[in-house]
Amino acid sequence: MLREVWFPLVLCLVAWFGFDLLEGQRDTARRERDSAQSEATSLREAVRRSGEQLAERDAIDLQRSQELNDARSQNDVLRRAVDAGGQRLWVAATCSPAVPANTGAGGLADAGTAELAADARPDYFTLRNQLALSKQMILGLQDHVRRVCQH
Repeated sequence: MLREVWFPLVLCLVAWFGFDLLEGQRDTARRERDSAQSEATSLREAVRRSGEQLAERDAIDLQRSQELNDARSQNDVLRRAVDAGGQRLWVAATCSPAVPANTGAGGLADAGTAELAADARPDYFTLRNQLALSKQMILGLQDHVRRVCQH
């Protein structure tokens, strides 16, 4: 009779421990699943933000590259016009008349307008191109900071 009472009692106790163990494993599996889902959501959000930042960066690059190409094209048009003689490069300068060695009846002709020498013109256009490049680089970096980094 003792055996008939103990056997079901031990069986119930083993079953209770088994269910408790399974319940713990189930809870652990749920926590791991929830953690994995949260991580996946975070990764999806990071990928989305990264994609937006790359698209914004590409848009800035396209805009600034186009503006740089336009500035260089304008510079090339000006260079060709100067080379062809259709335009001149004036220098904002004043030319003081030279003191005449002879103070007699002779006089000096008025000085002409100041203009870049022919051999200085290539340097002028190189500087214009470099200035346009520097300007677009600075504007592009400012746009990148405002539109990409600060978001």
